[in-house]
Order: sequence, then C-alpha cells, then structure tokens
Amino acid sequence: MTIRVLHIDDDARFAELVASYLSQNGMVVSHAPDGGRGLAMLERADIDAVLLDVMMPGIDGLEVCRRIRAKRNVPIVMLTAKGDETDRIVGLELGADDYLPKPCSPRELLARLRAVLRRAQPEALADRLVAGRISIDVPGREVKVDERRVELTGLEFDLLVALARKAGRVVSRESLLAGAGRDDVNIGERAVDVHVSHLRQKLGDDPRSPTMIRTIRGVGYALLREGDA
Repeated sequence: MTIRVLHIDDDARFAELVASYLSQNGMVVSHAPDGGRGLAMLERADIDAVLLDVMMPGIDGLEVCRRIRAKRNVPIVMLTAKGDETDRIVGLELGADDYLPKPCSPRELLARLRAVLRRAQPEALADRLVAGRISIDVPGREVKVDERRVELTGLEFDLLVALARKAGRVVSRESLLAGAGRDDVNIGERAVDVHVSHLRQKLGDDPRSPTMIRTIRGVGYALLREGDA
C-alpha cells in the first residue's frame, strides 16, 4: 500500500528533499506551503500522516495541529527549526504524535513516520493481512481464500490490499485508487468497478449476496471482516 503523507511547510527546498526521499520508500507526499492550504488539502484527500512545520506565516503549525485534532486522529509529526522546548511541549499537548527539530535527516524522518503509523494504524504497514476468509502476503503478493491460492493481476492485487488495509470501513472509489497507488489519469473511477467485478469473480464472491466485498451504492466498497453482517 502507498502511504500518503501531507507535508505542510513553507520551506520549499526542504519539502523537495523530503518528497524525494519518502517517494523512494513507498510514500506519496503532497506539499502545502502554508497552514490554510494544508488544512484545505486535508479536507479533500485521504491522508495517512501529516508532517507539520511549526514556524509558518499566517496560521502557524501549533494552530494547524489544534484544528486537525479537533476533527481527525491522523498521525502528526511536527517539525521546527527552533530547538525551543516550549514549542515542543505545546505541540505534544495539542496532540502531535512526535516532534523532530530541523534540519533533520530524511532517514530519521522516515523512521519516525513509520513509528507513528505503526502505533496509530498497525495495518497500514503490516506485511500480512487477514479479512474473513482472505489472507494476503503483501511482500510476496500472494492471496489465498480458505487456503486456496488466487491469481490476481497487479491492479487487482493493489485494490484488494487497499481494501484490506481498511477492512470493515467504506472506501470511496477515489480513495481506493489512491490507496492502491493508482490515482493517475489512466485509470478512471468507472474502471474501478470493472476491476472489482473481476476481483470478486476470482475470489469466488457473489455480488448479489457478498461475503467478502460489499458495494456501497454511490460511494465505493468495503471489504468485510469475519462477523460483519
């Protein structure tokens, strides 16, 4: 699964460095140059974690953190060029999950991001996923239903993993493409329906009485966990 990170920071050069390094490690980074635009992007996009600079013009990072926490529990790593202990304490009290002074090494930043994601969403980085009768070996790209191996195309596998990462929750078609790392111009939302239909057939799921993938009319899909009605 592609981890989607929103980096809110007015330092364009640092943002480019972060985006370049994280993209090499399976993450997709969106950049907002100020707090207002960052909050707007967070409303529109399915984001897994936020990198948040403290010292920004306009709405500063502490206020952005407060506003995010009023609505969402997305993991937040705060960044600052200041080594001020007060900012660090206030940021953590407002709900930040971690705090890293700038300049910092991209390698340490990646490690901190993975740590907060692991605590907040263990399934987001899991190598093996299980939902009902379906088990997925993510690194091995292997899917089994009741121990029967199922052969899937690359896109079908990515869509299934994106659903499994959020098993039991409704995933919109747009978010499903983003979670599969396929939110590009070559794949439309209508095509998602076709691929999910093929995926169902291969899994042995009946769309009229689904036990694996449920269609949420007008919204998207949900992968059912064991016990889901």
